[in-house]
Amino acid sequence: MKKELTYKINEIFETLQGEGSFTGQPSIFIRLQGCPVGCSWCDTKHTWLVSPEQEVERKNIVAKKVENENWGVFTIEQLKALFLSEGYQAKHIVITGGEPCMYDLSPLCIELEAVGYSCQVETSGTFEIQVSEKCWVTVSPKVNMKGGYKVLKSALLRANEIKHPVATEQHIDDLKALLIEHAIVNKQIYIQPISQKKRATELAIRSCIENNWRLSVQMHKYIGIE
Repeated sequence: MKKELTYKINEIFETLQGEGSFTGQPSIFIRLQGCPVGCSWCDTKHTWLVSPEQEVERKNIVAKKVENENWGVFTIEQLKALFLSEGYQAKHIVITGGEPCMYDLSPLCIELEAVGYSCQVETSGTFEIQVSEKCWVTVSPKVNMKGGYKVLKSALLRANEIKHPVATEQHIDDLKALLIEHAIVNKQIYIQPISQKKRATELAIRSCIENNWRLSVQMHKYIGIE
C-alpha cells in the first residue's frame, strides 16, 4: 500500500500577503520546516533544521503563538480539514519556509486547487520546483549564500515573479548578473528592501526606477501583522 504523502510544517496561519504581486491578499500561510541555503539575514532561521526532538503534535502547530523550531507532520487531507475547522476564509494559499521546494509540492497544489484554492510558492530558486501548472511561483534568488547552493535556471524560467531582497549595490549587481547569465527576460521583477531602514528602501526605489522594476516593501511588517 502506498504511503500517504506528508509535509513537515512549522506554522499555519491566516493573514494578509505582505509582499510581491499579491500584497494585501487574504492568505493562508503554510510554512514548511527545513532549509540548507543559509541566508545571513533570514528572518525565519527557526525553520532551518529538521530536528526529530522538535516534532510535536499537529494541534501544537496550529496553536503556536511564538516562533520556534517545533514542527508537525500533516497529510494533505489533514491540512484541508484544518482550514475548515479553523474557519479560514482566505482562498489563497502561500507555501513558504524554510525552503518549500525541498518537497514535492505538486500533489498539495493540485488537491488544494481542486477544492477552490489558489496556490503560491515562495522559493530561493535553489531547488527544482515541483508544483502544479496553475501555481504562482515567486523566486527570491539567493546568490552566494553560506549553504553554497546555486540559483537554478529552471527555477528562474518557471517564476511568475522574481522578488529580490536588497540592502547594498552588490545585491543589485548580483541580480543583474543572474538575469544575464541565464538570459532571463520579460519577467515581473520586484525589488524588496531587506530591512525597513531608509538606506535600503532608497536603494530599492532608485533601482526600480532605473530598471523599470517594481517595489515590494513587506507591508505586513509596516502594519504590524504576521
